[in-house]
Amino acid sequence: MSKLKIGVIGTGSISNVHLDAYRNNPEVEIYAVCDLNEERAKASAQKYGATHVFTDYNELLALPEIHAVSICTWNNTHAPISIAALEAGKHVLVEKPMTQTVEQALQVQETVRRTGKVLQVGFVRRYDPNAQILKQFIDDGLLGNIYYAKASSLRRLGNPGGWFADKERSGGGPLIDIGVHVIDVCWYLMGRPKVRSISGSAYHLLGNRSNVRHLSFYKAADYDASKNTVEDMANALIRFENGASLMVDVSFTLHAKKDETAVKLFGDKGGAELEPELALITERNDIIMNWAPQVDHLSFNFGAAFQSEINHFIDATLGRKETLSPVDDGVEIMKILCGIYESAETGREIVFEEA
Repeated sequence: MSKLKIGVIGTGSISNVHLDAYRNNPEVEIYAVCDLNEERAKASAQKYGATHVFTDYNELLALPEIHAVSICTWNNTHAPISIAALEAGKHVLVEKPMTQTVEQALQVQETVRRTGKVLQVGFVRRYDPNAQILKQFIDDGLLGNIYYAKASSLRRLGNPGGWFADKERSGGGPLIDIGVHVIDVCWYLMGRPKVRSISGSAYHLLGNRSNVRHLSFYKAADYDASKNTVEDMANALIRFENGASLMVDVSFTLHAKKDETAVKLFGDKGGAELEPELALITERNDIIMNWAPQVDHLSFNFGAAFQSEINHFIDATLGRKETLSPVDDGVEIMKILCGIYESAETGREIVFEEA
């Protein structure tokens, strides 16, 4: 059987984990790469053995032999490139967030339905082994009815700058960049309930704190300390139609003692923590029990999760599996993200009509 030819659009930092995972999949050939920066695209092609290099994604999509693409570009291009790829008959793995607006998300959803192609949203934390372990316990009823969850992704000094800090290209700051991951995995494990209302706040008070010395942090390739139009920090209370609620707080920069990632779920029969370490809490014989699963990695395994995501995507395009992160979920997460930003901007609760 000939290998499936894959194209990768955008060869910035996140593309490397896509390309590494594709290279590790025996059914895949990395066939083409595309980037506005031709030198960067050529370097990526040389590293991963791609035989075709483009600076215009339309030229890549015009290749009939390409089976599927990963979209690893700026957030403001996710919607148009996804739609163009689907229209060109390609299956799509698009990095989170799927789009910048709910309207764009609905356009992508309509295109998926019309073309019949697979679109998988890059909610990589769903594909992490620990998330799937916890999902199985939840499906088995260990937690009972999950009525409350907590999602935190706090950096004390972690504004990457560059396009990440440019609201026009990114759509927002820590909420849409890192918060989306912990919000999504909480929502996924809660059973994906429909959102009813959102009360959110966002703060733009500290800037990128480029004055801080003796403490390093990741910087985007186009880092420029003078440009920063995104929030430092955001928080929200999200209520769902089933009565459950989700508390969220995220930051690029915060006067905190240390960085913190937390994903916690609470049910009427038990509780669980996915981050900072996988743990299960239940009762047996009127005794509260803290269970510590014996697994290779108790917290998020970046490499394993991305490999699982890419492998699952390939299986989904071949009809072997259903994607764990379909376009419909991308729409719902955009409702949540945009609802938080709208609530923060207007100073009022956002209420959604029941479906």
